[in-house]
Amino acid sequence: MNSSSTLHTIHSPRRDPLQPIRLWVDTLPVQDRTFARRIAKLIPPQCPFERDIKVFGKTLLHIPPLCKLNPLYEELVGLRFRALCYLADECGEDIRPYC
Repeated sequence: MNSSSTLHTIHSPRRDPLQPIRLWVDTLPVQDRTFARRIAKLIPPQCPFERDIKVFGKTLLHIPPLCKLNPLYEELVGLRFRALCYLADECGEDIRPYC
């Protein structure tokens, strides 16, 4: 093994073990009204973990949005968006209850 091939293997990016799941979620077709409704209800519109802990009106602790720590966060938000777009554009449904 020469030095250039050793250098290439050291600096090459690591394989993402979640890449197949990311790709599957990104390419999951939303073509059914029931499925789209379930996705819109299942994936929250905002992170449910962000909180301010207050005592007597003073903020003691702020819990940041932990959703971004989820390795599939971007893909799930994209899936929810596609589901809402399908309901609004293809089905003509009012999506305000999901927002």
